[in-house]
Amino acid sequence: MKDTWYNPNFFSIILKIFFLKINLVVQKTCYIFVPQNKYIMSNTTQRPLYEIAREIRSDWSKQGKGINYGAKPYLDAMASLDSINGNYGMESAKSVVCYFLANAGTWRGETAKRVKAELKKMAGIR
Repeated sequence: MKDTWYNPNFFSIILKIFFLKINLVVQKTCYIFVPQNKYIMSNTTQRPLYEIAREIRSDWSKQGKGINYGAKPYLDAMASLDSINGNYGMESAKSVVCYFLANAGTWRGETAKRVKAELKKMAGIR
């Protein structure tokens, strides 16, 4: 009889369930409905994500705590992105921003509120 825990299919099923749960959480956070043939126009220019990431890193470090281990990889990814329409590897910049916001709960203060609101507006989150 085969050991269930060693079966490669067992691991792939567990990983699929794990990532499905993560995707469901992120999709709930980042759900955006734009009707077909409608374009969202903005007359304001947005700051590049790398500039926002620099401000986040600076402010979070000033608070005396280290950057949250869950938010750090997404902050690093944002540091190499220009706009919300870009990609980081296989991930869209929008998903990177959503993952960062989901993990940045310990970053607090006036700057945090302002920057988080800016990121939510860029990603189209309410």
